[in-house]
Amino acid sequence: MAILIVAEHNNNILQAATLSVLTAAAEIATYDGDSELHLLIIGHDCQAVVDMAQGIAGLSKILITDAPLYQYSLAENIASLVVSLVEGTNQELKQIQDAKQAPFQSHYSHIMTSASTTGKDYQPRIAALLDVAQISDIISVESADIFKRPIYAGNAIATVQSSDSIQVITVRSSAFEPVPLNTSSLDDAKQVPVVELAVQADYGKTEFISAELTQSSRPELTTAKVVIAGGRGLQNADNFVLLDSLADQLNAAVGASRAAVDAGFVANDLQVGQTGKIVAPDLYIAVGISGAIQHIAGITGSKVIVAINRDPDAPIFDVADYGLVADLFDVLPEFTNALKAKE
Repeated sequence: MAILIVAEHNNNILQAATLSVLTAAAEIATYDGDSELHLLIIGHDCQAVVDMAQGIAGLSKILITDAPLYQYSLAENIASLVVSLVEGTNQELKQIQDAKQAPFQSHYSHIMTSASTTGKDYQPRIAALLDVAQISDIISVESADIFKRPIYAGNAIATVQSSDSIQVITVRSSAFEPVPLNTSSLDDAKQVPVVELAVQADYGKTEFISAELTQSSRPELTTAKVVIAGGRGLQNADNFVLLDSLADQLNAAVGASRAAVDAGFVANDLQVGQTGKIVAPDLYIAVGISGAIQHIAGITGSKVIVAINRDPDAPIFDVADYGLVADLFDVLPEFTNALKAKE
């Protein structure tokens, strides 16, 4: 048996979330005994991702399909490719097996990827095509078929078991440490075997139109070591400059609560919480955030939570490691100036 991990990347760089998925897959493999880990890279002009993946310890195979069809992650095309691989109908793979050029194990027990926007798009389609259930957003591996996942906005943790022969899983990457990535060149003898897969027919009913990406010099929210987030307590959009100044000193990402986003203070791509981005930084500073259940669900993986709020009864203090009951308009400038003084 083998475990298939679908890589998340931008055709140039392997995303850190995939390294966390590999940790979860490796834990499952310890229960399965002799399971292999196969990394599937779907993209276009993505050789740089393959080279990067060679530095991942523990991989048995790297599978790649490189074609213009896969330049953008359209769920329908990704799903048909994965299913062809799982069902052993991928023609190029069959030719390799028929010629016995590379003994290949195509019987997969698990199909895993990160619980990102893209992963949440194609994994349900794969599960439906294979007629199995999907297990979403796992945060813990209890055995090869038992997992833990948050429910009710993170207020409860469900232990789920699947009896399906193939388990389709999305992984909350913030819940698992990433596997080490060796960035130095490897000897040929240490290279992970690469298998090229045949391109499947274009689904044809969806097409990529455009993408609008926010350009920022700050760390990305989901991978930042430090996150500073503001809530409705900041009162308006202009006051978010206070967070920006502090973030500059800490090399932090800036986020916001849903209340701040709904009020129009910042764009919704900065929203942290159950309906926004799930973060797990080393340090999370919540400023003027009351601590709604949906927001807490997105930050519980943070190693240290600091809350600044003038309401001593704010729910955010229930989950904070350190709390400061104070006016943020007094505290933030003082905090920022103190950090600047240390430069």
